[in-house]
Amino acid sequence: MTTPRVRALVLAAGEGTRLRPLTHQKPKPLLPVAGEPILAHTLSYLADAGCEAAAINLHHLGGQIRDHLGDHLGELPLVYSEESELQGTLGAVVPLRYVFEAADLMVVANGDSLCRWPVKQLIRAHQKHEAAATLLVSEKADPQRYGGGIGLDEQDRVVSFRKGTTYGDSRRRCVFAGLHIFSPRLVEDVAAGPSDFVRDLYEPLIRDGQEIRAISTSRDWHDLGTPRRYLEGVLDWTRGRRARRLLGRRSQVSPRAQVDESAKIQGCSVEDGVEIGAGAVVENSLLLPGSRVPEGCEVRDAILGFDVELPPDTFVQGRMINTQTAGFTAGPRDSLLGELIYTPLDEG
Repeated sequence: MTTPRVRALVLAAGEGTRLRPLTHQKPKPLLPVAGEPILAHTLSYLADAGCEAAAINLHHLGGQIRDHLGDHLGELPLVYSEESELQGTLGAVVPLRYVFEAADLMVVANGDSLCRWPVKQLIRAHQKHEAAATLLVSEKADPQRYGGGIGLDEQDRVVSFRKGTTYGDSRRRCVFAGLHIFSPRLVEDVAAGPSDFVRDLYEPLIRDGQEIRAISTSRDWHDLGTPRRYLEGVLDWTRGRRARRLLGRRSQVSPRAQVDESAKIQGCSVEDGVEIGAGAVVENSLLLPGSRVPEGCEVRDAILGFDVELPPDTFVQGRMINTQTAGFTAGPRDSLLGELIYTPLDEG
């Protein structure tokens, strides 16, 4: 089996509306996970798998992504396209198609998903079966939590992308994990304008009798689209499988955080510049850069946004807290208290 030339497209144009007001300040792909942006973790796995280059489509606060990452991540060259209007997952390919002309295979990754991506496994599986495209699916994620998932037959061919629409005998349903691969020739005729991989490419291919296959991964995968999912993903990544089994309450604390020796921290992720005062209790929470937990506070099952400073002796649970910023209008589920916005972690 020859070694293919592989290049990647990372979809990073989404507006992150369900994570507002956090994403009013910073685009979702730049939200930190254990000290690094979500997007940087994904690009690192693509580079480790031998990708020659990665293209990134931008829209919401896209300049921040370009400024943060620059033209390279390590030795991986990066190129960008800036969308004035969202073009959809497939439409994002068109302005970047030139990047893939010399490639044998094209890997597409969702920029807001978190996984220790098995990119090499996906490449090998695609070469072995010679399907039109090969998708990664999660063995762990609950399909009911993600719109019912996709349907697979006994040979792991995709026969359904949506409940109620099927092109064969579905034996099990799995969650698409945001990573897929195909030949660039598959998308060379995609017209400019908004379009979607499932609706405008994959379903027509299946109807025409072509195969789209899936491979499963047991690695932890998270769609970070909501406050609850972001918190779960960060804490899961921080602990890891070994940590959950042996040290289920372990925390990741940045060496550039200041934590009073009398504070109690359990099962948390504490980013750069965080300050935690005397006697504070912080459990199962994510503290983003610059946030401050003064003396006597209790923070449980929560996200503290960038540069948030809680009032002394605050008790907070099950909330994402952000500072008010110009141009943001609080929604019906948000509560305002002083200069802070309290948003429930769980969807209403």
